[in-house]
Amino acid sequence: MLPAMRVFALVLLLLTGGPLVSSAAISPESVAVLYNRAVPESRKLAEMYRDVRGIPAENLIGLDMPAAADISRGDFEKWILKPLRWEFDDRRWWKRQKDAGGVTLPTVNRIRVLVTMRGVPLRIQALPKPTPKPGAPPVPPNPQNPVAGRDEASVDSELAMFGVEGVPVEGVLQNKFYQSEKPVADANLPFLVLTARIDAPTHATCERMIRDAVEVEKTGLWGRAYVDIANKFPQGDQWLESVVKAGAEAGIPAVVDRFNDTLPKNYPMTDAALYYGWYDWNVSGPFLNSRFQFRKGAVAMHLHSFSAEQLSSGAKNWSGALLEKGAAATIGNVYEPYLHLTHDFGILHQRLLAGYSFGEACWMAMPVTSWQGVVLGDPLYRPFRHFDGGGMKQDEDIEFRALRAAAIEWKTDSRERAKQLEKAAERMKSGILAESIGLDLLQQGDSGGAGQWFRTAKTYYARTEDKLRGDFNLISIDRAASRKDLAVRGLREAQMFYGPIPESDALKGWLDILDPPPPPPADPTTGPAAIKPEAIGNLK
Repeated sequence: MLPAMRVFALVLLLLTGGPLVSSAAISPESVAVLYNRAVPESRKLAEMYRDVRGIPAENLIGLDMPAAADISRGDFEKWILKPLRWEFDDRRWWKRQKDAGGVTLPTVNRIRVLVTMRGVPLRIQALPKPTPKPGAPPVPPNPQNPVAGRDEASVDSELAMFGVEGVPVEGVLQNKFYQSEKPVADANLPFLVLTARIDAPTHATCERMIRDAVEVEKTGLWGRAYVDIANKFPQGDQWLESVVKAGAEAGIPAVVDRFNDTLPKNYPMTDAALYYGWYDWNVSGPFLNSRFQFRKGAVAMHLHSFSAEQLSSGAKNWSGALLEKGAAATIGNVYEPYLHLTHDFGILHQRLLAGYSFGEACWMAMPVTSWQGVVLGDPLYRPFRHFDGGGMKQDEDIEFRALRAAAIEWKTDSRERAKQLEKAAERMKSGILAESIGLDLLQQGDSGGAGQWFRTAKTYYARTEDKLRGDFNLISIDRAASRKDLAVRGLREAQMFYGPIPESDALKGWLDILDPPPPPPADPTTGPAAIKPEAIGNLK
């Protein structure tokens, strides 16, 4: 038997001839870029994106729009919708005609992707509803059609089918690209353009998003996945479970949290290339740690209504906050979208692994247009373009590449794959490989074997944060098995060992759940006993 590292070297060598992923890149000539002429930085960003991606100069569109995140339906139609249709007509990018029902729609379209820049309005406000007559009962929502009568939307989702005229603005439109397994160039959907925006709390972050996407495409995105399954609703949980399953089959190590609470404050999340979670209102957990940064090119998303309600603050909601922490791409919702009308994380993740661009993967995962979703990041970005071994090699990616090589070489022989990974971990003294073996065993239900490898990983790791995550991995086994006393003891011992580092806040977060402190003693100067007799009348 060849030594493990020699086996990996041979596998990696065989894979360097080029990626096996077959999905074609989107042609720059089929991309249009929309910016707000009233915002100088919007044009600068559009020109930067044009130059980086080789988009023809004539594919830039500048419109005079309100310089605000929110826009009325009337202003959307006046300043964006109608002028954009005119630009497509004038540049002869499409041909439109009426169908038998009197609806006008494109039958030919040169443009497949529309990228909006920071400065373009984000949300279309709802039209004012008629004031009900005095004493009239409120109209209950229709449970069979909860979106009936709703016309608020994200600007980008509304623009996905902006060439279609003669349909109501209320409700949603079906996305014919949903669940597609063909690239957009082959989909024959001239009435649909895939929209995405380069937008974030700061202009500098937007520039960094563009640079990171292009740079990481040269090497591929490598690192660890973190999946936080909150057990809120079965549909969303199933999406996240499919993310875990697809990642395991592909050789992506995933730290999975299946407890009802989201990851605790300052959880030690290192080498994070992928993050999928739900269901906090505002950014929380590991992302509150000032030391945390995603790996360059990371794809990260948190499922929540209003996750992209605003993009001006890195401390509110989720989409802008994840980008400020170094992610290159994310998605979000600008209002309350209903779960079944949001991006399906499972489909999105699978399409990315298959080599599709971020924009394609997001729209393959979204069932509707003219609704609440928004795609944030370079739509041409293909994070897994070199997922089968090609691209420039970097030292920090070696172990993650080895995991992927093992998943390919021993795809149908899990026992041999595990054996080779174990030899490699011991030979290299690799915490990354040892922890990955433990995570895989844990996913298979072998908590005893997983625990052994988590302990081994702790001895191999040099960074304190990685060692602490090893303790969390071990404590999570006790917590999942309802061994509360052992879990609490492990948390307290870890507090003593690691001391006051920022990541220790995560230990306290779990302790407060498993062993909450007693309530403070009552203050005799407050409460009902302290109410003066003359004040009692004010309470009636």
